[in-house]
Amino acid sequence: MSTHIYLDHGASTPVHPQVIEKMLPFWTEHYGNPSSSHAHGRSAGFALDEARRTIAGLMNALPKEIVFTGCGSESDNLAIRGVMWAARKNNTGNHLITSAIEHEAVLETAVQLRDHFNFDLTIVGVDEYGRISVDDVAAAIRPDTALISIMAANNEIGTTQPIQAIGALAREHGILCHTDAVQAAATTRWDMQTMPIDLISFAPHKFYGPKGVGILVVRDGIELVSALTGGGQEDGRRSGTVNVAFAVGAAEAFKLAQENLDAQLAHYTSLRDQLIAGVLAAVPADDIMLTGHPTGRMPHHASFALKNLSGNDLLMHLDMAGICASSGSACKTGDPKPSAILETIGLDPAWTKGGLRFTVGSQNTPAHIEHVIQAMPTVVAKVRKVSQLFAL
Repeated sequence: MSTHIYLDHGASTPVHPQVIEKMLPFWTEHYGNPSSSHAHGRSAGFALDEARRTIAGLMNALPKEIVFTGCGSESDNLAIRGVMWAARKNNTGNHLITSAIEHEAVLETAVQLRDHFNFDLTIVGVDEYGRISVDDVAAAIRPDTALISIMAANNEIGTTQPIQAIGALAREHGILCHTDAVQAAATTRWDMQTMPIDLISFAPHKFYGPKGVGILVVRDGIELVSALTGGGQEDGRRSGTVNVAFAVGAAEAFKLAQENLDAQLAHYTSLRDQLIAGVLAAVPADDIMLTGHPTGRMPHHASFALKNLSGNDLLMHLDMAGICASSGSACKTGDPKPSAILETIGLDPAWTKGGLRFTVGSQNTPAHIEHVIQAMPTVVAKVRKVSQLFAL
């Protein structure tokens, strides 16, 4: 192949040309501060309102329920800290439930609330596929539980979670429910009128939008105490001048993703299944395993563990073979420590450094997948040979 095959869409995606086109005028023509009352400010403000309405319409939500942030991690932070600080302020709870396989933006925020702000925290475990049990969440509920935060799908191993059932459980007990949907945003239809979820975090750069903008959907009536204070933008939930161009781009990217969802799901699932079957057949069975749930996983996500190999070494050799992949979360790539997720699902230490994730995208083809399948035996053999030389 003359160019790299990009199979790391779980880390980031190219910006769609229509999204770029939609954003351009807000750097050159409508560049006013959307909080300003003059003509330039009003034109930017109108565009910001329209972006909010677009996202809300696609989610059957209210425009005032859409909050623009700086990234998906900030959306997670605002949801968790905001709800818990409001609960303390109103004396309505001091306990948070989350899971052991959350993204660091959720898990480290929850741990910080416990260690530095004296909130109580329960971290529920998962099964061998990385799936959370609704019964385990139910068993963790206390009278003072204020929030349950469970991701829609795991970034590293692709397993989808029963967030509808967990949300229904939370609602039965009068507890707010947040989901980190950064990985699942563009492969799911969202309906705030029927889903028992109160707060949802998105990152548009995962679905062909720009980096540097996040979305937090907050059900009307929920109070958030913000960590970012100042001018009171976003209804006091996220101070700071809103990046209008990126908000417009986020809305356009989300619109394209939702409008083309059925076709994209079919495309992704076909390539994913080809990839999983082909890679497992190409590499000796004793050296590789599929990680995550075999069927209850995101349609664009294939993840593996390779025995006694380094994920970083695999990535380097794949890169030299013209293939872009990940060893898990892009936030962890380059970290030589064992994968916390692979440890959490109970893998032996021989497997926990050898995580490998392929995430397919719109521009990928069956020929790309076949190239990867053909390359894998050679790549694995080279990495194993190098590992054995260094072990001598």
